[in-house]
Order: sequence, then structure tokens, then C-alpha cells
Amino acid sequence: MESIVRDLERLTRPLVLACSPRKGGNTDQAAWLLAKGLASAGADPLVVHLRDQHVLPCTGCQSCGPESGFKCVLMHRDQAESLFRLVLGAPMLFFASPIYFYHVPALFKGFIDRAQRYFVARNAGDPVLTAQPLRTAHAFLVGGRSRGERLFEGTLLSLRYFLWPFNATLGEDLCLYGIDEPDDLRRNETASARVEDFAFRAWKAGGQ
Repeated sequence: MESIVRDLERLTRPLVLACSPRKGGNTDQAAWLLAKGLASAGADPLVVHLRDQHVLPCTGCQSCGPESGFKCVLMHRDQAESLFRLVLGAPMLFFASPIYFYHVPALFKGFIDRAQRYFVARNAGDPVLTAQPLRTAHAFLVGGRSRGERLFEGTLLSLRYFLWPFNATLGEDLCLYGIDEPDDLRRNETASARVEDFAFRAWKAGGQ
């Protein structure tokens, strides 16, 4: 079987993917804090804002199976494949996202859905995907609700399955309640310190 991944570049920089459609809000602040914590731990983080990328939603056409060589009909029309190469190449991953209706915003869910061809190819035994080094991903999630036992549950479950084709596992997460207005995180020194320390400890724990 020929792999769908060619000439993969192994990165030394952890990837921070900021997944909010809103500019200048809590997720952007979180991405900055994550990057700050990573830099303090000796890393050179790469921060990417998903809203700045052109990612078309999956149409559910099922054309990405073995008959087509696992090719997505949209793969040459947007930037999804470039983002997946970053996910594949990064030594550690961080996802920062708000919670909308108990899940991630539409643009992030759209990107997750576009991983279908990787899921099918890995399931079929793609040699590069199956040989990927095991890596860890971390999620930082914020919800506007002050409570909710299952507020973050759906997102964390989706992330676990999304990461499987890339041989990445979901490690420690940081989920904060009651962060809603654009400056809530910025004004909360205790929460901000937790975000920064979260990234610092993750990078150090990974033996980087």
C-alpha cells in the first residue's frame, strides 16, 4: 500500500492551534499564554489561528476510500492538507477552543471532519501513518457556563478519535468554566497563570 503522506517534515516546534472564529477573545489570549508557557520551558511554539486558514467542510461524499487512493475531492481547493501536515509533523500539539452548544465551533469541527481520509487510510494500514511516532496532544477549552458536568465531554471524545489517525493521544487537558466575555481570561490572573503553567509542564513532562 502506498502512503497518502509523502515527504513529511518532522518539526521541532510544538503546534498551538487556536480554534475560535472570534479575533481577540479568550481563545486568542489562551493561545498566547500557551505559547508563553512553552517558550518559558525552552520551546519555540508555532501558533496557527484556524480562522485564518481556508478549510472547506466535508460533504460526506465518501470519495476518500481506497478506490480513489484515499483522495479527498476538496484537497487541492483549500488549506486543510497543509494543516494536517503540521499536525503530523509537530512533536506536541495544543488545541485551544471555546465551547459552543457543548462542542467546538463550526470551523474546528469542519477541520476535524476533513480528517476522514486519514482515518480511512490509517485503518487500511497506511505505512507512514501506522509508523508515526506516538505524540501527545493537549486541549485547553473554555465554556461560558459557570457549571455543567458534561460541558467538555463531547469535545474531548471527538478529539481522541480525531487524533488516532495521526498516532497522537490526548494527554492532560485544562477546561475552564465561566469564561465568556472577550476579556474574561485576560482579567483573571489566576486562570491565566494556570494556562501558562499548563503548557510549561506539558512540554517539560514530554522530555523535550
